[in-house]
Amino acid sequence: MRLLTFWMAHRAELASMVERHLFLVLWSTLVATAIGLPAGVIAAHRPRVGRPLLAAANIAQTIPSLALLGFLLPLPFIGGIGPRIAIVALILYALLPIVRSTAAGLKSIDPAVIDAGVAMGMTPRQLLWLVELPLALPSIVAGIRIATIVGIGTATIAAAIGAGGLGEYIFRGLSMVDSTVILAGAIPAAVLALVADGILTWLEKRLSPGRKRLSRAAPITAAAAALLLALASAGVGSATRDTIVIGSKNFTEQVVLGELLAQALERHGVRVTRRLNLGGSFICDRAIRSGDIDAYVEYTGTALAAILKQPIVKEPDAAFNAVRDAYGRAGLSVLAPLGFNNTFAIVVRRADADALGLKTIEDLRRVDAQWRPGFGYEFAERTDGYAGLASAYGLRFTAPPRVMDLDLVYRALATRQVDVIAGDATSGLIKALDLAMLQDNREYFPPYYAVPIVRSAVLLAHPEVREALAQLAGRISETDMRAMNAAVDVDHRDVAATVREFLSRGR
Repeated sequence: MRLLTFWMAHRAELASMVERHLFLVLWSTLVATAIGLPAGVIAAHRPRVGRPLLAAANIAQTIPSLALLGFLLPLPFIGGIGPRIAIVALILYALLPIVRSTAAGLKSIDPAVIDAGVAMGMTPRQLLWLVELPLALPSIVAGIRIATIVGIGTATIAAAIGAGGLGEYIFRGLSMVDSTVILAGAIPAAVLALVADGILTWLEKRLSPGRKRLSRAAPITAAAAALLLALASAGVGSATRDTIVIGSKNFTEQVVLGELLAQALERHGVRVTRRLNLGGSFICDRAIRSGDIDAYVEYTGTALAAILKQPIVKEPDAAFNAVRDAYGRAGLSVLAPLGFNNTFAIVVRRADADALGLKTIEDLRRVDAQWRPGFGYEFAERTDGYAGLASAYGLRFTAPPRVMDLDLVYRALATRQVDVIAGDATSGLIKALDLAMLQDNREYFPPYYAVPIVRSAVLLAHPEVREALAQLAGRISETDMRAMNAAVDVDHRDVAATVREFLSRGR
């Protein structure tokens, strides 16, 4: 019932995602077919040339999808955020089944048929077009069917780099641990795969009457795989109690802060296990409440609005006290703030800010009809996110927001793929990419002071944990955090080395 209600409430958005999903799959499959058919013919007729072609297609197939997207991202002409890179990745994944099935279909033709064609005086080209390809067509269609199903599933992963499609709901749901949102994307993706499998299976049978299929496995989409992966990661067992497990969310600053907690504890002789890059706020909250991790860094505004679902408190001390009291009732301790306030920052290109006189968020009302926003998955759904911001400032963006991984929104803005983003005030990329933060003149956003959240049982069993983390209280300024983020994001320095250098400086 909740799922149907969600679909009805988001029907326009859902239709747009399905359309984008089909766009990615259809174009990639068409291009892969145009490349794969000739390659399959070469592989069948010229084995010496065909073996390297099949080997290259095999290698592309073995690369994990997220790794392939990450590899393609910085490449000139091909790379960048959006559908182009997704289509390239999907083409690479679709090539192997098409090339292999084409070659197998051609090789399976009875040599006597070929000999008969030669005896009739057919040229090699006539044999190929009039005899071989028609006889191999059922096998070719089977390869296209497999490539299409793989494409529908893999296209869900492409949402991570802002390509759109049904994967947006899956990633949003995973970051919020909301099964309704996950299923809102996974079920349509599975239905698309089943429909494509049914249509192409019917076509395959029509082209080969009397031919029985030996087996027919239901397609397993990457949407379902993503769901299983999320469930598996949520079930990671807690480490032994003589080891403190440190977690973090899945963006640069959080990984830095997780490493900061870990190294501070190790300097006090505490054994630490790192479980960084876990996911969004909701995944980390579930993990610490279940005992899968022992500590991580949260932000007071995020804790109040997104996790605890309490009214937003604008005064920093009152917000901290409200968070501390609420977590205390759940067996969790909120330690003293680390010192910096990482509020949401509404960011535009500095050149646009100067040219259009944009200084405050309210000034966006002059351009919201022409501009397209870009957000991370959480900001798109949280109560203190896009909907509340738009309501508070009366913003009416006509273009739908492009939703992607938080670490990518800055580069999407710099490369003009979006025009305004919700980032972090402490991001090192704002200065590096010549971006500008707009003033929150209506004070919409609450304070987001970084605070360590630790299981109270751990503090009781290991007093040295409190002692070690207490030394971080008030030590990190916005400037410090921005510098560490820039060292990792801009200078590509190792996270552990960056944190070690900061801790070694002392005060």
